[in-house]
Amino acid sequence: MIDRVFILIKSGKGGDGAISGRHEKYVPRGGPDGGNGGDGGSVYLLSDSNVNTLLEYRYKRHHTAGPGGKGQGALKHGRNGKDITLTVPVGTQVWVGKDSSQLLADLDTSGEPLLVAKGGRGGAGNARYASSTNQYPMIAQAGEPAVDVEVRLELKLLADVGVIGAPNAGKSSLLAALTSARPRIADYPFTTLEPALGVVEHRNEDFVMVDIPGLVEGAHEGIGLGHDFLRHVERTRVLIHMVDGSLDDPVAQYLQINKELKLFNEDLARKPQILAVNKIDIPAVEEYMTLLEEAFAEAVPDEKVYFVSAAGRQNLDPLMDATVQILQSAPVRWEADGLSTPTDELPVLRPRPRRAVPKVSVNREGEYKVQLADAIRIAGMVDLDRWEARMQFYRRLQHTGVVKALEDAGVQPGDTVHIGELEFLWE
Repeated sequence: MIDRVFILIKSGKGGDGAISGRHEKYVPRGGPDGGNGGDGGSVYLLSDSNVNTLLEYRYKRHHTAGPGGKGQGALKHGRNGKDITLTVPVGTQVWVGKDSSQLLADLDTSGEPLLVAKGGRGGAGNARYASSTNQYPMIAQAGEPAVDVEVRLELKLLADVGVIGAPNAGKSSLLAALTSARPRIADYPFTTLEPALGVVEHRNEDFVMVDIPGLVEGAHEGIGLGHDFLRHVERTRVLIHMVDGSLDDPVAQYLQINKELKLFNEDLARKPQILAVNKIDIPAVEEYMTLLEEAFAEAVPDEKVYFVSAAGRQNLDPLMDATVQILQSAPVRWEADGLSTPTDELPVLRPRPRRAVPKVSVNREGEYKVQLADAIRIAGMVDLDRWEARMQFYRRLQHTGVVKALEDAGVQPGDTVHIGELEFLWE
């Protein structure tokens, strides 16, 4: 199962506004008619219960939305870029950055959309800047740039019951006996290398069961792919702990697995557990059932032991009765187990201020750099070789507060000023 991938997401760039004017024969005062650029496409993630794996993103890592079209004359606006929606399994966590610990969202509900990268806004055409004192603007805005985001997707399966235990304890046999799932079953350890899901129907109740691959000593440190397997246990509501009754010391195996759960995450050890000793179809196990019951009673006195045979489908009804009973009182959502992401780790999205304040910095060479989105977008399209355009650009810088910010920073005639990609000498 592919349950962790890294993808690169890029929204669409906004289209540039147009600089245009009417030139019809019988319209002597046609005025500006440059249209606005179209908005760039956005990228969304959508949780879908029909998707079970992140395999699709293992081989296609780059996902880019469509760019916005450029504005044109006659007040023609550019087309909007095409959005793209990436479907992921329910239970997918979205992390910002490859190695970041910042959780962007937890898609634990089917049909839940998430905006990951918003498309750039289209730039304003020169018609937007027309006024009584500037009847033919020669400035326009470039479209907002695209947004690049590196995202880590992690799938944590959502299930009601998780079946845990050491390798070859009979977990897959139990899932096969109770559901229509057909996991790989064989008489050797590590037959199951990925979690398997199935739906159990018992006494007019139904719930989802997941078979977790066998855990070994050191699983909390990643030994035997422990981290990959334990991740899927976190969102279960109840655990069925399968123990191989044919071992020399089944109690020691039971205690070791619980120790690994606690070392990985103490909340896992506090989940409701049902202890099932398997393989009573083996004569030796059936013969020593009383001794095994006494040994478990001494080690875990509060735990009731259910003796079953998953392969022979013996005594499974009492085990499922107990499971249904505990499910009725167990928390419905996994967050109730204390495994949710702390609120202070979630990103806080705030609206941009209505009027941005320009920022000016000076580098070692004495060059001034202006940070203001509106000024940068206009600078990307201004033609400084045309005197009218230069004057209109300067007035726009005055209007947005850039001129004052530069003067406050100490700019002098002849100093080099950078606004976006535009470099010019201050006059």
